Amino acid sequence: MNRTWLIAAAIFLVSGFATAAPKSRKPGRIAPGDWGGPHITVSVDESRASIEFDCANGRIDGPLTVDRRGRFSLKGTFSGEHGGPARIDEKPNEQPARYSGWTDGRRMTLTVTIEGSKEAVGTFNLGHGSPGRLFKCR
Repeated sequence: MNRTWLIAAAIFLVSGFATAAPKSRKPGRIAPGDWGGPHITVSVDESRASIEFDCANGRIDGPLTVDRRGRFSLKGTFSGEHGGPARIDEKPNEQPARYSGWTDGRRMTLTVTIEGSKEAVGTFNLGHGSPGRLFKCR
């Protein structure tokens, strides 16, 4: 009798854990709104994102899609800034960049890499609806 009870309990526990496992989501998009964290703020709308860093800015144009696991890899631009006033004839230092990472809709990990470079500009942890904490070099 005890053996039967132990087997039944084990089956119950295993089946409970199997049904509690998260199901994979459909591909989607990064949630619109403001995302923020240390040294970064990202403003997302339906078709683009504007990014502000401490001493730089960036942009992602196009749909901000994520796969079933919340991962993304998006093309954009990255422009370094400098302290002091900008000259009238100064051209932006815009470079192609890759914005990759993961989100669950509330949190995001974002890595920024300049195209053609193996070194990342940085990896950032952001929260949806959280203000960024920037220290602009202007």
